[in-house]
Amino acid sequence: MSRVAGLAEIVLWVHDMDAALRFYCDGFGLELISPAELPNKFLRAAHGASGVPEMIVLVPHPDRAFEFPREKAKRVLHHMAFRVHAEMYDELQLHFMAEGIEVRSGAHPVLKGVRTFYVDDPDGNEVEVIAPAQ
Repeated sequence: MSRVAGLAEIVLWVHDMDAALRFYCDGFGLELISPAELPNKFLRAAHGASGVPEMIVLVPHPDRAFEFPREKAKRVLHHMAFRVHAEMYDELQLHFMAEGIEVRSGAHPVLKGVRTFYVDDPDGNEVEVIAPAQ
C-alpha cells in the first residue's frame, strides 16, 4: 500500500513570471490562489482531497543569467503531465496552436485508451496533456 495519499504540488523555477502565469493560467485555466504580494505563485490545478489542493508553484529563478528556454538535455524536470477531461483535449490543443506554441503528439507507453500531446512552458519545461480517448 502506498504511503502517499496524492500529489500536493510541483514547484518550478521561472525566469519570466508573467509569461509563466499566462501559460499556466490562460492556457490550462489554473487558478492563482496565493496573495499578490507573495513572490512565489501558487496555482490550483485541482481541488484535491482533505483540504489540500493539487498545485503548481512558480518560483522566481535566482539566476537571471540562465539561458532559456532551457535545452532539453539540461532540464532537471523531464516533464509533468496534466490529466484533462476528454472534451477539453482538443480545445487545449487548438489553444496552444493559436498561441504559436509547438504541439507535439505522443503515445503513452503504459496507459492504453488515452490521448496525449506535449507543449513546452516559457522556461522550456515539457508539459504533457493526457485525456481518455473518446
